[in-house]
Amino acid sequence: MKKRKSLLLSALSVFLVTLLSGCELAEVIVFNPKGPQAQKILDLINWSLFWIGLIVAVVYILFVIFVWKYRARPENENYEPPQEKGNKVVETIWTAIPVIIVILLMIPTVTTLYDLEEVPEGYEDEEPLVIHVTSADWKWIFSYPEENIETVNYINIPVDRPILFKLTSAGTMQSFWIPQLAGQKYTMARMEVELTAVAEEEGTYWGRNTSFNGQGFTEQEFEVNAMSQEEFDAWVKDAQQNAPKLTEEMYAKILEPSHMGKETYSNTHLEWVDHGDHHAKTYLNPEMYRLDYGYPGKTFYEEHDRVIKQHSAGSNDGGGHSGH
Repeated sequence: MKKRKSLLLSALSVFLVTLLSGCELAEVIVFNPKGPQAQKILDLINWSLFWIGLIVAVVYILFVIFVWKYRARPENENYEPPQEKGNKVVETIWTAIPVIIVILLMIPTVTTLYDLEEVPEGYEDEEPLVIHVTSADWKWIFSYPEENIETVNYINIPVDRPILFKLTSAGTMQSFWIPQLAGQKYTMARMEVELTAVAEEEGTYWGRNTSFNGQGFTEQEFEVNAMSQEEFDAWVKDAQQNAPKLTEEMYAKILEPSHMGKETYSNTHLEWVDHGDHHAKTYLNPEMYRLDYGYPGKTFYEEHDRVIKQHSAGSNDGGGHSGH
């Protein structure tokens, strides 16, 4: 019965959000959780939307009642209401109601935020899989230190096992989010924050950067492939044996602002740099963000060559300029 009510409330919430935002139902994946952490977030969303919907309904009903009841009519054209000193009972009620609503929203929000920092109930005795997450412009780099594997723009994880993400950034602050598994947290250079998630169903889930980091951030997405422990172990063995080795020169190239496909390596960049360390080396190249490089937010070498040639031609015929 409780589950049925939760599904009904979720369906109503999806309808309201879709109606207000104009999104397609298939795109509201936050209402389709596949793990306990995401379910807690959905429960909080549903609770908040219930009270928000109630407030909106009451306001509109009162608006219609007052507009109709106190509308101008020929028989009350010159009516002037008597001066009122105020009604303490009414004023107390309309002051108390918002306070009560804020409390009803605040307590579940605070408790949920604390719960999300803990390992989900029922998984406390499970050994978590540790994955270091490094954000860069505009890609995601995932390091498995225990398995000695590194991937770009995708991760494989076993189901029914806690995943401990250790988040950091190689440059700009970005936002790590897997809507169907966990909430979002920011990645910051030379800092490390942790995020725990569990996938309880096999499948492929979508993750992305939700921060605005130039024109390239809109395509900064990654895949999360949840599989059985046996399939995960087989993938680890295959990657360790067949994936190429990552060098520091290759890694520096990966960190350049660009979009990439999926890649796999049989070692990790943690061998020479941990971006979560306060004294970590900086790999940023400011020159690649200049306006005359192409356009900020994306690296296109062909576009760069064209811009440079045009700039050189303009300089030769006297039409060029320098500076920005």
